[in-house]
Amino acid sequence: MNTPAAPPSHLLRGALFIIGSELMFSLMGASIRVLSHELDNTMIVFARNLVGLGLLLALTASSGARHLATAVPHLHLLRGAAGLGAMYCFFYAIANMPLANAMLLKLTAPLFIPLVALAWLGERFNWQVPAALAVGFSGVALILVPDFAQMAPVAIIALLGGVLAAVAKVTVRRLARTEPTTRTVFYFAAIGSAVSAIPLIWTWQTPSPAMLAWILALGFLATSGQLLLTRGMACAPAARLGPFAFFSVVFGALLGWLFWDEVLYWSTIAGTALVLVSGIIVSGARRRTGDTRAVAVRESGGL
Repeated sequence: MNTPAAPPSHLLRGALFIIGSELMFSLMGASIRVLSHELDNTMIVFARNLVGLGLLLALTASSGARHLATAVPHLHLLRGAAGLGAMYCFFYAIANMPLANAMLLKLTAPLFIPLVALAWLGERFNWQVPAALAVGFSGVALILVPDFAQMAPVAIIALLGGVLAAVAKVTVRRLARTEPTTRTVFYFAAIGSAVSAIPLIWTWQTPSPAMLAWILALGFLATSGQLLLTRGMACAPAARLGPFAFFSVVFGALLGWLFWDEVLYWSTIAGTALVLVSGIIVSGARRRTGDTRAVAVRESGGL
């Protein structure tokens, strides 16, 4: 079954929303970098979840608790655990490697989705997918070339985040069969806030007023990015809009250069191109096989 083509005006509108969302997510990455200079990663993850939970409570207050009842708590727990693990990994990567590289490795989750879907859901894919995955991971290797010894350990953590994010995304597609979006996002925020509070028994730091301002900015940017992303995905098929997610690498490179004097190597540009091509092939192959459950290359509400 082919995905209906979106009118050009809808595709353009969707692309602009996606680009706007990636700008918000890149600025969020920059705020994480600033916060990491004074706060432990566990504090930043907890703050991100707590601010998100507060915003969701405000948005869902009028609907009442009855709309939060669920028949699949185990799936919400799995989504929460995987999404929270991915958040820890990605936030650590943002704090410890060039911003453009971290934003790109954050986008490797779609490369793992076919493997997770095969192992968990038994979904099959055609020959193009393994070839595309080989291209994508070759791109990841190119990104690490300039400073392999220093970046490899951080990159492994970032790629682990990609695997966990893929598990979270596939779980969200399962939840979408019975659960409204608001309920899914609320349970993730609630589980994330509760679980990420546990390490603070040992790592709590009282944020300075300046850090509190950055924490609020982090929550605002993450929420704004998610809202723009949701609007964009409603305008056109995700497979058509997915490539625009790579604007986060452009924005990340620009922010890294402006504020941290980070250099963008040609190998990073080449690696980005390979990962982009790989993502397009994977999305197109899944669409042609009629499987739309995991075609969305960006569902980053929990990250």
